[in-house]
Amino acid sequence: QVQLVESGGGLVQAGGSLKLSCAASRSIFSFRAMGWYRQAPGKQRELVAAITSGSSTNYADSVKGRFTISRDNAKNTVYLQMNSLKPEDTAVYYCNADEITVHYWGQGTQVTVSS
Repeated sequence: QVQLVESGGGLVQAGGSLKLSCAASRSIFSFRAMGWYRQAPGKQRELVAAITSGSSTNYADSVKGRFTISRDNAKNTVYLQMNSLKPEDTAVYYCNADEITVHYWGQGTQVTVSS
């Protein structure tokens, strides 16, 4: 088991930046990957970015070049730096820990981008 707590969401104007944090209750080194997902009203949850235990990353096409995922194993924390935010980035952002057969989720943090 692991608890994931997201923080850093909020209201920002288009073109602005936010940095999300996901703090885990235990070491994240053993997880195959850590990721950020988002869910907008009326839409399915989608992968935004993921980082493997070896620090390989992948991004949704819609955020490439604007978002950066990173991890600090010593702090058991994963980050999502979001730049050049757009109104369509508005969603609840969830942290995910992939333990192959089990996925853990945080409670989510709201990101709202005003035009």
